Amino acid sequence: MLEEQIEIVDKEGNTLGVVSRAEAHGNPSLLHRVVHVIVVNKDGDLLLQKRSQNKDVAPGLWDTSVGGHIEAGESIESAVYREMSEELGIEGCNNSFLYSYIHSNDYESELVYTFRCLNEGPFRFNDAEIDEVRFWKLTEIKGALNKGLLSDNFESEFCRYLEHLKENPQ
Repeated sequence: MLEEQIEIVDKEGNTLGVVSRAEAHGNPSLLHRVVHVIVVNKDGDLLLQKRSQNKDVAPGLWDTSVGGHIEAGESIESAVYREMSEELGIEGCNNSFLYSYIHSNDYESELVYTFRCLNEGPFRFNDAEIDEVRFWKLTEIKGALNKGLLSDNFESEFCRYLEHLKENPQ
């Protein structure tokens, strides 16, 4: 199987080139595009996924509901629907775009496009990538911050999400 090919982009999302996933990971100077989907239930609780222990990024930590690379030549919208289907078995959710931002750490740099999806489940998660999924109350997530339970990317995402909620009350 060929290794996943992803686009290296500038801060505006313009494509600069194509590299393998392995080349982008481990080199934070190579900014690449990803999608995140925050799945919420009718009470506003967030569905988090516990990443498999065999993942190369944040193994065993709780993370955003859905997250994945935008493949070379793929649209943002197509990546959202593909990732929701692959990771949680969600088909046809009416997603709303929330915001985009750059997340960078010692391992990688990502241009993140975040969407929101209202869905109560049930979920059919990919157990090769995910150990568990469950809804968390916002207060429960706040209590887990900086305790080594959540991925650094999700902690950053969660703070942005709370700011978004303040600025855009529903």
